Amino acid sequence: MRAPTSCGPKGQRGATLFVGLIMLVLITLMVVTALNLSSSNAKAVGNMQFREEAIAAANAAIDIRVASTFNAKQTTATTEPIDIDGNGTTDYTVTVSPPVCTKALLEQEPERSSESLLLPTGFGTRYIVDFDVAATVNDSASTGARIVLHSGVRTQLTASEKTAVCD
Repeated sequence: MRAPTSCGPKGQRGATLFVGLIMLVLITLMVVTALNLSSSNAKAVGNMQFREEAIAAANAAIDIRVASTFNAKQTTATTEPIDIDGNGTTDYTVTVSPPVCTKALLEQEPERSSESLLLPTGFGTRYIVDFDVAATVNDSASTGARIVLHSGVRTQLTASEKTAVCD
């Protein structure tokens, strides 16, 4: 009588099935990992897009605030609706804090020379005044993110305007 060989049909005891199941589990783990990485990357890109749009909205709101005059002390914050994509709807509401006078330097009248005879004279005491303007953008609806952007603004004011704004 012959002994059964391990190569024949009776010798296989599920080794192929076991190896196949292990390979299936490994492939499933690779797919799940790839899906997690792609969703994390999508979140990171979305956050970067929000950050860039929020900075652009804050800069636009600061530009609107700077376009107004600095000849009176501003004590209240303003809110500016900003439409980033130009579709007519407000994308971000930016809160702009009152400008803070950080430095005021007396501007000297230029010395008169034969080349500067055409320059105006007697423009009075004027100051170069630096302001810090802060804008805050909140996205409490979707991401909960908050951006605070500070911008420096320099302007020229008369003595009375400087006194009204900085003192």
